[in-house]
Amino acid sequence: MKLNKGDKVAIISLSRGLLGEGFMKHQRKLIEKRLQSFGLEVVYTPNALKGIEFLKDNPKKRAQDLKWAFKDESIKGIICAIGGDDTYRTLPYLLEDDEFKELVKTNPKLFIGYSDTTINHLMFQKLGLPTFYGHSAIVDFGELDDEMLPYSKKWFEKLFNIEENIEIESSAIWYLEREDFSQTQIGISRIVKKETHGIEILSGEGNVSGELFGGCVESLGELLLGDRYGDEAKMNERYQLFPTRKELKGKIIFLENSDEQPTPQRLRQLLEVLDEHGLFEQASGVIIGKPQDETYYDEYKLLYKEIIGKYEMPVFYNLNFGHAHPKCILPYGASAELDVMNKKVVIKDWLKEK
Repeated sequence: MKLNKGDKVAIISLSRGLLGEGFMKHQRKLIEKRLQSFGLEVVYTPNALKGIEFLKDNPKKRAQDLKWAFKDESIKGIICAIGGDDTYRTLPYLLEDDEFKELVKTNPKLFIGYSDTTINHLMFQKLGLPTFYGHSAIVDFGELDDEMLPYSKKWFEKLFNIEENIEIESSAIWYLEREDFSQTQIGISRIVKKETHGIEILSGEGNVSGELFGGCVESLGELLLGDRYGDEAKMNERYQLFPTRKELKGKIIFLENSDEQPTPQRLRQLLEVLDEHGLFEQASGVIIGKPQDETYYDEYKLLYKEIIGKYEMPVFYNLNFGHAHPKCILPYGASAELDVMNKKVVIKDWLKEK
């Protein structure tokens, strides 16, 4: 499944309704301009621009937007506006809707997003649709500089081509998160930092391969702990969203933390519950994203090494995906290979139909 010039893409707000606020008008214009520069036609789902409070109070409307997009045969791609923290509340309106589940099978779309969109990715994994952990409309296409971040742009361009053996290279530079997203910042570049670490190997040796699976560590962990809103774990039990040990067998797991930048104590709690549910025991390898702004860089590294390293499999640290700037795109279910000696992560079957 790939994009083609002339395709129509829908922007959707499945969690936080930030895109619909008045102070976002300048970024909406940038988003539309950037996507149109790729030759894409841009539309918004019916409720995508109704604002933070409306969408917070109406998870059913968010879910209806996703069904609307799958029902429209002219729409070829769906791009999430941004993440949030309560995407799980859309699940009952989707996984108990037989028409929606059938539409996913008969009228598939290219679906992309990251952060709390992890929950939708898990849902689509259950429904058999390969999806992409990557760019969101606001963060990546709404970048306030004169151009998209070049590394991120290069990876989005890859969605237009079927390729083999794509290496996830370490970006030579990275960017601090902005403190000001107002219209006054249009044309002003982010603060640039030189990459001094590159890809780090925390454990393991040799070469391993497996299908990619993962997401935002908070979204995955809180789905099992249920301690943010109190009912996430019940929702997971109801819909069996988190994969079984059998389903996890042999996967290449990818994990990254959100812009909330959890304390090392919180990260330990999240990783331990994921470990209890077999995420690392069953994996063939793990790749870990660069922490945003390199916050807790060394502390996180030690935690990952302690909790995952005991399985003596390849664990790669500091890759450009998720909340890091810039970012690559990771396709769920695609075959990937980790080469420890050469510090290489290679996606073997980019966009190929299974």
